[in-house]
Amino acid sequence: MSKRLDIAQAPGHLIRRAQQIAVAEFARATAEHDVTPVQFAFLSAVLDTPGEDQVTLAKRVAFDAATSGSVIGRLEAKGWVRREADAQDRRRKLLYATAEGVAALQGMNAAVAQAQQNILAPLSHADQAGFMRLLAKLVEGHESA
Repeated sequence: MSKRLDIAQAPGHLIRRAQQIAVAEFARATAEHDVTPVQFAFLSAVLDTPGEDQVTLAKRVAFDAATSGSVIGRLEAKGWVRREADAQDRRRKLLYATAEGVAALQGMNAAVAQAQQNILAPLSHADQAGFMRLLAKLVEGHESA
């Protein structure tokens, strides 16, 4: 009989737990801003590349293109993002941050930075650097496969 997997030490389980911790820290740090990690990622990406279409933007933030419309819809309802039809292809929606969106993002940047520090706080500075290097390598390895 083969040895049973110790779920508490399984990479998938630990990554899922780490993701739960990351989301909880983000929510705690940004509670006054009424924003989710995915909304923050989309808003940041819109600000970085104004006029990008929502399908390309979804790929850039590694989010499902089919459901990205609802995230963008919530950002639009908050007044943080506006959609415009592409003049060459009316089906293609281009995204722009509004002045309110820029201000909202600037207002939450410190809270998001604090959340990132909180996530890594149990690790020494050296371990944080090593963990981030390995985590980036893991993600890159799976994305290029």
